[in-house]
Amino acid sequence: MTLDTFASVQSCLADLVAFPTVSRDSNLELIDYVEKRLAGLGAVCQRTVDEPGKKANLHAILGPQIDGGVVLSGHTDVVPVDGQDWTSDPFLLTPVWNRLFGRGTCDMKGFIACCLVLAETYARLDLKRPVHFAFSYDEEVGCLGAPKMIREMTASGPQPAIAIIGEPTGMKVVTGHKGLYSVRVDVEGLEAHSSKVGDGACAVTHAVPLMQFLVEQAQVWRAAAPADSPFDPPFGTITIGQMEGGTATNILARRAWFESLMRPAPWDDARSVGDELRMRAEKVQQEMQAVAPNARVTVTQRSDAPPLRPEPNGAAEALARRLTGDNAQRHVSFGTEAGQFQSAGLSCVVCGPGFIDQAHKPDEFVDVEQLHQCVAFLERLSAYLME
Repeated sequence: MTLDTFASVQSCLADLVAFPTVSRDSNLELIDYVEKRLAGLGAVCQRTVDEPGKKANLHAILGPQIDGGVVLSGHTDVVPVDGQDWTSDPFLLTPVWNRLFGRGTCDMKGFIACCLVLAETYARLDLKRPVHFAFSYDEEVGCLGAPKMIREMTASGPQPAIAIIGEPTGMKVVTGHKGLYSVRVDVEGLEAHSSKVGDGACAVTHAVPLMQFLVEQAQVWRAAAPADSPFDPPFGTITIGQMEGGTATNILARRAWFESLMRPAPWDDARSVGDELRMRAEKVQQEMQAVAPNARVTVTQRSDAPPLRPEPNGAAEALARRLTGDNAQRHVSFGTEAGQFQSAGLSCVVCGPGFIDQAHKPDEFVDVEQLHQCVAFLERLSAYLME
């Protein structure tokens, strides 16, 4: 990477970090910025918007409008900085020695900045294959935005063949990861004095067996993990991260709720667990309604991002290994949008700058060397796009 190219990447990354695209807030100003840059290079751009109209995905194509292109995918949202002890402004890119600090520098605006700068190179080339830029919203809260973009991307127009998701992997090739499946369970019962249990339906008491089912299912997944599992931990996980309910010890609770996050390995079936949870919730509701006709138990699915499954002789893996020279087998336990692209028929890998243990923390950073490696990767990709 030349000094001019690095200066361009750093400048672009500073612009991206300055947009405080925390998942609870809009990302539209950042999408406006990205779309203006790509459209100015001649890219064909399409947005898909969430229902309130406050967030958008952007899909942009450079090159010939034909099938067989490569997707460079990244998410635009970042995690909150609330309560974190930063030593610099999290939304101001701060260079310190060979590191660039700021929220999202690692996860994953560094990758997006490299893509936007290299798009200027791609636009000058005689590409034989198109390059697709796919930038999504709400990845950090369950990969919620990408499915709408992927549906539009694959419903009409040039059909891409390969997707490279630029999550932080140290620019190493990752061919498998766990999925994400999360639910919220709300229980509404009937208050009564705790000495008169027959007069009410305690929401907390009836939430417990549903939570216990998930705890037991977590043990089933743990026992089912193969001895040669490549993951850390080696099994799929089910956790209950939040719960709340009741007003006083001597009152049968009117309301209770809890949220559960599953991280299924490729051999686990999170949807079956979700289906069983719904069936059990229906039975609990019937029990409660025998005393309290207005009682309700509601299971709301928050996210469903499938695992990335290794692809024997996969086109994405072959390309990524050609571009990096990395031939080691790697799996990660965090989830990405790769499984969603794979489910739509694309060959997928995860490969991007930075390291996951630097993400989501105060003083998040990306090493300058990682950006150098990412730019070199994208420069080598241009040769494939011209074949």
